[in-house]
Amino acid sequence: MTISMDQIKQLRDKTGAGIADVKNALEEAGGELVAAAEILRKKGIAKAAKREDREASEGIILAGTNENGSEGYMIELNSETDFVARNEQFQEFAKTIFNLVKTQKPQSLDALLNVNYDNASVKEKVNSLSGVIGEKLAVSNVAVLENANGQVASYIHVGLSDKNSAGAGGRIGVLVSLTGGTAELARDIAMQVAAANPKYLSIEEAKESGAEAIEKEKEIYREQLKNENKPEAMWDKIIEGKLQKYFQGICLLEQEFIKDDAKQVKEILNGATVEKFVRFALA
Repeated sequence: MTISMDQIKQLRDKTGAGIADVKNALEEAGGELVAAAEILRKKGIAKAAKREDREASEGIILAGTNENGSEGYMIELNSETDFVARNEQFQEFAKTIFNLVKTQKPQSLDALLNVNYDNASVKEKVNSLSGVIGEKLAVSNVAVLENANGQVASYIHVGLSDKNSAGAGGRIGVLVSLTGGTAELARDIAMQVAAANPKYLSIEEAKESGAEAIEKEKEIYREQLKNENKPEAMWDKIIEGKLQKYFQGICLLEQEFIKDDAKQVKEILNGATVEKFVRFALA
């Protein structure tokens, strides 16, 4: 049967659900608004949709690797409150999604949300659990790193509020792909990323991906030097020194090593190469 835009509008106004969900429910219910609304409620879609404008900044991050350390996986599942994040049902659901990532290896968040299990997509499962728990829930991040010629290390920082929780997740999670080196080195670098929160791997990457931010920094430095009445002939040299300190803050390889601040991260690699890192953190 044909579903009219007026029917869709009425059901959306009543439930707050999305157009596609509303249309599917109306078709399933043969155009009956009451029956369609009940279908949405049973699926948890109506309640979840009404919560879409609420902030889900608490939650849990799970990270781990396969048995030989050639692959790493990480997810972030959010809730509105820490109380729900520590709930066993919530954490078991997070583990289910994490295991799906291990087997399916989705390369994007959309790909993960569209993975099907138990006759529903991950997105539908999230909405359903949201209806049961009564809070907005969201899978906000997923990462899969692979290094067949090296290793991937994972690290989870467990905050104080998480220590009595039902799962092994935390508020900060990191994956690091390393070629060469030892498992201990890979984990040390993962801990470095968790603690120091670098934005880029190297100065080269920062210049390529963060060129606009670097130019803004230079403008700030120029204004500072102008206000300090520094001779303009000295500006370039001073700015270069300030930029080096800036890069030491945002580039992993330039940072002081957390276990020995007399060395930079690049100085403890001993021939190993950091290929990539990913860091998730709850807001």
